[in-house]
Amino acid sequence: MIALLLSGGVALIVSLVGTPLLIRWLQAQGIGQQIREDGPQGHITKAGTPTMGGIMIVSGAVIGYLVGHLRAGAIYTRGGILVVGAVVGAACVGMADDWIKVRRRRSLGLNKRAKFTGQLLVAGTFAWLASGWANVDHALSFTRAGAPGTPDLGWGWIVFAILVIIGSSNAVNLTDGLDGLAAGSATFAFSAFAIMGFWQFRHFDVYGIGQALDLALLAVSLTGACAGFLWWNAAPARIFMGDTGSLAIGAGLAGLALVMKLELLLPVVAGLYVLETLSVIIQVVSFRAFHRRVFGMAPIHHHFELAGWPETTVIVRFWILAGLCTALALGIFYADFISLGRLD
Repeated sequence: MIALLLSGGVALIVSLVGTPLLIRWLQAQGIGQQIREDGPQGHITKAGTPTMGGIMIVSGAVIGYLVGHLRAGAIYTRGGILVVGAVVGAACVGMADDWIKVRRRRSLGLNKRAKFTGQLLVAGTFAWLASGWANVDHALSFTRAGAPGTPDLGWGWIVFAILVIIGSSNAVNLTDGLDGLAAGSATFAFSAFAIMGFWQFRHFDVYGIGQALDLALLAVSLTGACAGFLWWNAAPARIFMGDTGSLAIGAGLAGLALVMKLELLLPVVAGLYVLETLSVIIQVVSFRAFHRRVFGMAPIHHHFELAGWPETTVIVRFWILAGLCTALALGIFYADFISLGRLD
């Protein structure tokens, strides 16, 4: 428990103290956000706000994770190292995208093929090593590995893992459209994985996840880093995380779920991101098939903006939704534990 508190506390402090320093450096370099022309008109005033703040989220999380291992009993595991690698790798892809936007002063960075190739490289490397090096089970799992009815995908798990990581990264990227929306909801999601990871560690005989404590350390570090960043990212944001942060957060959520054998619970934990992604899919399909838009603008948070909701109202209500998804996921996880007749 002390190792968890140490990891989360250090990550929070690094992100909280380091972000304003990063803001000043980015401002001195003239690195600011480019606003998409087809977005809500109210966002035009945000042009020039420092971006690539995800650098501090990733830095805080990695430093917190490393410091947590100074506590006796906390050991590095292959699964934990792989998830850290996925977070850093996805952040690098996002940073390349953000840098092109800034240097070319446009709202579009890497082209779709280059961005997808970068994501595929990160996800493919993670999935291959998770299977062959970290010995992650190939069976799909909702709340625990080995539960009755869990299908074994065999080598198909590698393809599944790649899709989950890329899908999760893009889902968080779509959600990152309002001040603090992605960072706040990520704080909820990572805290859920931190709690479940610690519970798996305490009950190894039930879950059989030998890497659980290491993964919980990473999850709580990501929680602290996102919370520290949110202090400066909350409306009105003084800095944006950019693709650097959103892709890293998505990869972290997916990586934790895959190694902790909670793949099928991920859509519940990350319910807000699923909703945002579905709104884009529905909008695209509806327009291409029927030449009609279901929403005023997608992702759905922009729809409510255009409907007259103040930005802070949309953010807070979506945070509430993210919190409810987290509570539901934890309830499902614990209900399965209770069903085994365990009361501790």
